[in-house]
Amino acid sequence: MKAKVHITLKNGVLDPQGKAVQHALGSLGFGGVNDVRQGKYIELDLAETDPAKARETAELMCKQLLANTVIENYSIELV
Repeated sequence: MKAKVHITLKNGVLDPQGKAVQHALGSLGFGGVNDVRQGKYIELDLAETDPAKARETAELMCKQLLANTVIENYSIELV
């Protein structure tokens, strides 16, 4: 089973990389971009076949290593 994990900064957390991308897009002529927030995408190939157990395992991975839950949110999609 695959787990697709999207990790983004929480609202209110400064995102200097997002600001740099926003500025670069403006420099390239892409006007009208009001804000850019960057994040991470991680795809996990899990041996687990039970969706509930797979989600629980992915949640633990996010909480313990993949995401800094103080400043980041994450979402998990099982496929």
